[in-house]
Amino acid sequence: MDYGIQDWHWLVFGMLLMIAEIFVATFFIFWFGLGALVVAAVLWFAPALGFGTQLLLWAVFSSMFALLWFRYFRPLMIDRTKAGISREAIVGETGQVIRIPAGKTRGVVRFATPLLGSEEWPFLCEQAVEAGDRVVVMDISGNTLVVEKR
Repeated sequence: MDYGIQDWHWLVFGMLLMIAEIFVATFFIFWFGLGALVVAAVLWFAPALGFGTQLLLWAVFSSMFALLWFRYFRPLMIDRTKAGISREAIVGETGQVIRIPAGKTRGVVRFATPLLGSEEWPFLCEQAVEAGDRVVVMDISGNTLVVEKR
C-alpha cells in the first residue's frame, strides 16, 4: 500500500500549529501553520505533488507570511500613544487650546496623538490664552497639565 502525505494531513498540521500559538507568546508559529494550510490547498488542487515539493512550498509560504508580518503589517499596528509611559514623555508635547480657562474652570487642550491615553486634557496656564492657541506641556499637576503659550 502506498502511504503518502495527503492534503488533510497538512490541514491538521497547520491547525495544530495555529492552536499551539495560543500557548506561545511569540506570534511566530502561526505563520508556519498558515503556510501548512496553503500547502493543503495546493495539494487539494494538485494531489500528485511529491513530499519534497510540499516541504519546499511549506517553507516558502511560511517564510513569506512571517516576512510580510514582521516587515510590513506589525509596524502598522504599533500603539503610538504614550499610555503607561512616565510623565517625562509628556513634557514638551504641543497641543491646541479648545476651551479657555474661565474663573475656577480649567481650560482644555487637545493633542493630535493621545497622551497617556487621552487626546484632551484639562490645563493650567499663567499666561492668557485663547481658543486655537498652541501650548507646550511643562509639567503635570495631579490630573491637570501645566502649560505655557507657545
